[in-house]
Amino acid sequence: MHGAGESSSLKTGMIDFIAGTLGGVALVYVSQPMDTVKVKMQTFPGLYKGLVNCTLQTFRRDGIVRGLYAGTLPAVVANVAENSVLFAAYGACQQAVGRLVHKPAVADLSALENATAGFLAAFFSSFTLCPTELIKCKLQALRETAGGGKGRPTISSYALVSQILRTEGVPGMFRGLTSTFAREMPGYFFFFGGYEQTRALLARPGQSKDEIGPVRTMVAGAVGGVALWTVIFPADVIKSRIQVYSMRASMTQVGLDIFRKEGALAFYNGLLPTIVRTIPATAVLFVVYEYTKKTLTKLL
Repeated sequence: MHGAGESSSLKTGMIDFIAGTLGGVALVYVSQPMDTVKVKMQTFPGLYKGLVNCTLQTFRRDGIVRGLYAGTLPAVVANVAENSVLFAAYGACQQAVGRLVHKPAVADLSALENATAGFLAAFFSSFTLCPTELIKCKLQALRETAGGGKGRPTISSYALVSQILRTEGVPGMFRGLTSTFAREMPGYFFFFGGYEQTRALLARPGQSKDEIGPVRTMVAGAVGGVALWTVIFPADVIKSRIQVYSMRASMTQVGLDIFRKEGALAFYNGLLPTIVRTIPATAVLFVVYEYTKKTLTKLL
């Protein structure tokens, strides 16, 4: 009996992992252009006048593939790594939280309990996200960090990883890990809490939140995404600066430096492209995740 339970948990974990992987790929292709604009606005606030100006300048200088979709490969790797681990860990953390509060069925967890599971799951996904996002951010800001000359410098993801490992060793790949924790853990508390609470609110009387259909699932995903980014954006600005400029200063030092030199509003540079990006991206992420999960559960 015990073996059957373990087998069921393993199957559920694998389904969560695959569904999270496919959701992560879908999210990147929907969101990458606005993510590039966000990183540029966060790290070079003096160069761009706003969302439209940054988007147009990037498009004019470098086009779609090498401009707006710069860093797509590491972004796919980052999101697949993060979302596969995140959703697998989320499922496991939901079960752990359920045991703690004596609710054996995950479906019975409250929004707060699901939010707590998301908070814990983000600890594990941060280790996979930090190095891949470091490479993505550096590739996105390649022109600006090279001095913004006429030709856009080119470097492959592999060459950039080799360069960091050669000059800084393995710790160089985890630059910004503290700010990644500070961003991801509270962020995913609000992400999963907002998503689950919205699903519950959108369910009709007598309907479970798993039966609300794809459109309402997308609305719930978008609410979760907006909640996440609104709460964590200052930590994300600090993380982007640390990673793009290869800073050795602590998160607190970088945060205080930004506040002193640029003021409080600097912590929200790039928020608009992030919200513009997040609404369709998280909507797609959750629809792909939920419906992949349903399909695989029926098939396996």
